Amino acid sequence: MATLTKDKIKPARRMRDKIKQGQIEKYLNNGKCFIDAGKIQADLTRNTEPDAKMVEDILHKSLAIETLSPDETAMLLNVTDPKLLERMKETTALVKNKVYDNRIVTFAPLYLSNYCVNNCVYCGFRCENKSVIRKQLSFAEVRAETEVLAGEIGHKRLIVVYGEHPATDVDYIADTITAITDVKVKTRKGWGQIRRCNVNAAPMSVEDLRVLHEVGIGTFQVFQETYHQDTYADVHPRNTIKGDYLWRLYSMHRAMEAGVDDVGLGVLFGLYDWKFEVMGLLYHAIELEEKFGIGPHTISFPRLEPASNTPFTENPGYSVADEQLKKIVTVIRLAVPHTGMIVTARENADLRRRILPLGCTQTDASSNIGIGGYASGSDGQNADKQQFILGDTRSLDTVVRELAEMGYITSFCTAGYRCGRTGHKIMSLLKSGKEGHFCKLNAVITFREWLDDFATEETKAIGEKLILQEINEIKQQLPEFYEQFVKYYEKTQMGNRDLYF
Repeated sequence: MATLTKDKIKPARRMRDKIKQGQIEKYLNNGKCFIDAGKIQADLTRNTEPDAKMVEDILHKSLAIETLSPDETAMLLNVTDPKLLERMKETTALVKNKVYDNRIVTFAPLYLSNYCVNNCVYCGFRCENKSVIRKQLSFAEVRAETEVLAGEIGHKRLIVVYGEHPATDVDYIADTITAITDVKVKTRKGWGQIRRCNVNAAPMSVEDLRVLHEVGIGTFQVFQETYHQDTYADVHPRNTIKGDYLWRLYSMHRAMEAGVDDVGLGVLFGLYDWKFEVMGLLYHAIELEEKFGIGPHTISFPRLEPASNTPFTENPGYSVADEQLKKIVTVIRLAVPHTGMIVTARENADLRRRILPLGCTQTDASSNIGIGGYASGSDGQNADKQQFILGDTRSLDTVVRELAEMGYITSFCTAGYRCGRTGHKIMSLLKSGKEGHFCKLNAVITFREWLDDFATEETKAIGEKLILQEINEIKQQLPEFYEQFVKYYEKTQMGNRDLYF
């Protein structure tokens, strides 16, 4: 297991040696990357007058679970007619239910370190920010955090977040993932355990990503922050490793090459024009489908939030209003209909309630992004220990209850990943609508687990009503699975855990 030393805590003088140009150049198209700012601007300018017939044709393509073209996506971005916007929003729900049913997956973020060698002007963790209290979790502290998340709150999956620093190298990441998944905690009727660790970390080489693949990470996330190259250069100093636009842009290509076939895209909305950024996400999705036959497993759309001693966040110049964010979510759902979409606790509770019906599939709850915040019992926010300020710190129990009242079943299932339904397999199942069948069965079983092990009486009462509806739907819609489902469900009620299809 990796150990922490004083030498590793010091920023490395030659971090940029990590960048392997050959692992970028092999994917370029005649020496050029797949993001062409001039072409994106032309796409947006060329499609400024969408009519109802054009939009309806595009929506039918989304409902067929086909990735939209740049022209089609630009057209949706330029829709201003209220009736057409409403049709677009209605279609997002249909697309989401066709692919994912009425499930919402929950997770928690777990920050393991706030050391960083980069100096991004918008980030509270930038290396020159002297107001931040720096800390990296030991392996004992990682286990303590996990015991709270898995044994008290009831999470089954995490997004584990690492800064870019020699102290959080691939060995530390691999060993902490192992430490997290090894934790097993007794609960009211069964036991709690983290079953899937998604990773948000710095861009890595193919060789390092193979190490993480062998450990068994879930989705590998690297957000481009902004696809606009000039803006990227302005906010990421060139003397830092993150200043290399192409090394970051081709992170997902290297992950795919290394065997990590579930990848997560995202940008930080607020750094540049939001329409341009949505087009960048689309071009990225198309590039991955063309090169590897697999689009992104998830797309995230975080907005720039205030951070301690970070003046840039006070007036960034491209702030995204709530209505614009709703349109961003709407268009992404229609443009890349098979992808999972993540709305996080950056947003306040009211806005999350309004965004979820637009096709989101994942959200976090009981979120604490202070280093060591779960085990310390801190229920507040400490700007000097966080990358940014959260908008929603409600408990998982509260969020699950609200989702049930809205007609969504919270799924704690991770079965598909462990059954090999990843990459090409899950993409074909998602596009055909078949993955939703497996997920519905597993969602009910894992929801039963969580209600029995963690729910308050109020949440359990509301959840029981929803479960009865779901079981009735399974009986009617999936009769071939019903008998086996009932056996698994009854075993789960008796305390068996982690049964799945």
